[in-house]
Amino acid sequence: MKRLFGAWVFFTCLASVALLFARLLARGWFTLELDIYILVVGGIALLDVVVLAREAYPREDVPAIVVALEREPAERQRLAELERLERELTMATATAFDLHAHLLPQLREIAGMRLAVRGLRLDESEEAVGEELWELVRPERETPTDRHASGIAPDALRRAVEGLEAL
Repeated sequence: MKRLFGAWVFFTCLASVALLFARLLARGWFTLELDIYILVVGGIALLDVVVLAREAYPREDVPAIVVALEREPAERQRLAELERLERELTMATATAFDLHAHLLPQLREIAGMRLAVRGLRLDESEEAVGEELWELVRPERETPTDRHASGIAPDALRRAVEGLEAL
């Protein structure tokens, strides 16, 4: 604080010397010279007050308001298509109708795309697909008569997925 007061005194003395020189060189402008002097001394005093306030209340590294307004990182969103496929897998193990209506079209589409890469068509590729997987993805598979019968067993579903990956 003594340092700021010393700086204020030094600049005020400098402004006073400038006022004296102005009074000696340009007589008759006293009110204008005095107004300019008061503005300069007041500006120096105001600058000292701002510096004192900054020293009294230093800035924090991260303001508290920023910390308070920070949001929690959003959880990673899962793909809607993946969630839908998981639901279809779960339902396909529960009932034969869900297997036929929901999962088998997905399996046929995947098998068709995997075979198309090799230049084959699904309806002509029983040997390439394998007997167990073919029973699931064959195009002429009929709708189950008992809609509430058990769906596909988890082990059979795992083998079907491995068969699709092998295509």
